[in-house]
Amino acid sequence: MSQLKKIYDNNIAWAKKIKANRPDFFSNLSKQQSPEYLWIGCSDSRVVAEQLVGLQPGELFVHRNIANVVVPTDLNCLSVIQYAVEVLRVKHIIVCGHYGCGGVQASMEAAEHGLIDNWLCHIKHVHQKNEEELLKISDKTERLNRLCELNVIEQAQNICHTTVVQRAWRNNTELSVHGCIYTLETGLLKDLNVRYNEMNQMNDIYQLRKAKKDIYKPTITIMKSDYEGR
Repeated sequence: MSQLKKIYDNNIAWAKKIKANRPDFFSNLSKQQSPEYLWIGCSDSRVVAEQLVGLQPGELFVHRNIANVVVPTDLNCLSVIQYAVEVLRVKHIIVCGHYGCGGVQASMEAAEHGLIDNWLCHIKHVHQKNEEELLKISDKTERLNRLCELNVIEQAQNICHTTVVQRAWRNNTELSVHGCIYTLETGLLKDLNVRYNEMNQMNDIYQLRKAKKDIYKPTITIMKSDYEGR
């Protein structure tokens, strides 16, 4: 007997239920996906993106990782963003964190956790950047939850700094970046009032202008003497 029998049985029941209510659902879904939203969230199994926002398969493009981090060197995440923006033409990118995030909590601990510590360094940077505010919060749970919020804000800004998003804005593409956070105990999302939709909202140092076509063209000088005597 398959160790995943429960999973397969659940899949059959789910597919039958969908097909009974909407006979053309899977045939239509297989032809295209046209979501308006890219969701970048935490890998936590309790935060199920489509369910908590009430969207159907095909309506939400999803990327998840530990503590919903967007790193400039993470080719996985950057590829998702590029595909979402340039191919799927999403209109909104949503970074969603959640209170009590285990990844954020681990980043606050002066203890080794293994390989993940390298990933958590990005959240430690957020902590260091906002240390004055965070250290004023005496309650550990409140401090954790505030760092969860600050982490969402930071990652939303990181998305705006990518060449993909800035290129879209330069081309007058309709695209907004948002930040929100989820409360496990209530099932509700909180809008963090993070909303970016143009390059001018970024610090000057992050505003990328279109590069000249020849800026990376290598210059090779071949001296006549190189061929003499050959």
